[in-house]
Amino acid sequence: MSVSGGREQWSSRLGFIMAAAGSAVGLGNIWRFPYLAGINGGGIFLLLYLLMVAAIGMPVMLAEMAIGRGGGLNAVGSFRKLKGGLWPMVGWAGVVAGFVILSFYGVVAGWTVAYMVKSFGSLMPQALKGNAEGVFRAFTWDWRQQVAYQAAFMLATIWIVYKGIGNGIERYCKVMMPLLFVILSVLMVRSLTLDGAMKGVEFYLKPDFSKMSSKTVLDALGQAFFSLSVGMGCMITYGSYLGNRESLPYSVTVVTLMDVAVAILVGFVIFPAVFAFGMEPTSGPGLIFITLPAVFARMPMGSAFSFLFFLLLFFAAITSSVSLLEVCVAYFKDEFRWDRARASWILGFATFLLGIPSALSLGGHFPKVFGMDFMGAMDFLASNVLLPLGGIFISVFAGWSWFDGAREEVRRGGRLPRPLEAFWVFSCRVLAPIAVTWVFIGSIR
Repeated sequence: MSVSGGREQWSSRLGFIMAAAGSAVGLGNIWRFPYLAGINGGGIFLLLYLLMVAAIGMPVMLAEMAIGRGGGLNAVGSFRKLKGGLWPMVGWAGVVAGFVILSFYGVVAGWTVAYMVKSFGSLMPQALKGNAEGVFRAFTWDWRQQVAYQAAFMLATIWIVYKGIGNGIERYCKVMMPLLFVILSVLMVRSLTLDGAMKGVEFYLKPDFSKMSSKTVLDALGQAFFSLSVGMGCMITYGSYLGNRESLPYSVTVVTLMDVAVAILVGFVIFPAVFAFGMEPTSGPGLIFITLPAVFARMPMGSAFSFLFFLLLFFAAITSSVSLLEVCVAYFKDEFRWDRARASWILGFATFLLGIPSALSLGGHFPKVFGMDFMGAMDFLASNVLLPLGGIFISVFAGWSWFDGAREEVRRGGRLPRPLEAFWVFSCRVLAPIAVTWVFIGSIR
């Protein structure tokens, strides 16, 4: 790990890319992407998703990294240093979003730990009997189990962030991200060799334009935006630890390709297997925790493949969770001069406490908030309000308010070809604000 002006920095380009890709690759890629693709027609959703990533996701990520490296501080401090005025409120919204998201993210990520254990327990026999949904409902009803697994996951997250940028986040991401791709490759090969798998491949790759609707476009745009971890300050924070010699366009390209590759490969794991065993790809959020265990239960060595899949999900979840906690830790380190140990443990414990009502709410053990269970309300606040607003104002800030500085940061360490730079400017100034505003209006409806 290197230090510049008393501030930690990534020790290598590889370390930064693995950490940034780990932040982007999360439950959104492996849980949210497949079920959205399943309910939105498969191939047509994939095509729209790729277009939205290129047109909107990458430009906003590049803007975030430019703000982070230009400011050299946390999400709030970077806006204050670069422009001041009301702009730090954008960074503050990102810090709040990271805190809120991590609270319920830790609960869902705890499910991955639980299902790793259950893969060698009662899960496979019960799933073979057609009772995978019953297992899931019984687990989410038992708040004590959920809180215990949430605590285990949060302890692992806190420990990695406590160890710092080089010895913690970078070191662990450099191990977990390659392992994630290895496990993904093994599962994909197994899925594609099942009898009847090609029906799933056709559903996944062949666009059916008759299934395209405004909802399909909206879902694809939302997934492209949220799966890249933009709008919540993660890339601003990670960019603040990046040296001036690194090329931001190169880093953004590699991180995006890794993020998209995971989403695409996960589709090759899930849809061939689902079609091979005659399951429905349109089962929604339950696709991962209900449908897939039923699929694994019918495979030879099903327990092992189930364990590998949820281990994959765990790696994706924890590489994202450490970035969410780091956004909050960096803020308290820079603004209140807390040391890393104090910030990591206090803020990690605070997010754990805020997550307990989410665990309680799934079994009806906690009062509803505005007609939604507590986890749903937290998800709505972060994903439907704070993140879109963050994305809109980050684009406007880089494209208009701090344009000369943003362009200088983008050009530092390696320039974009003129046509691509012109498109980046157009996306930040016009395309991304309009598109994300559309997502925001559609989601709050």
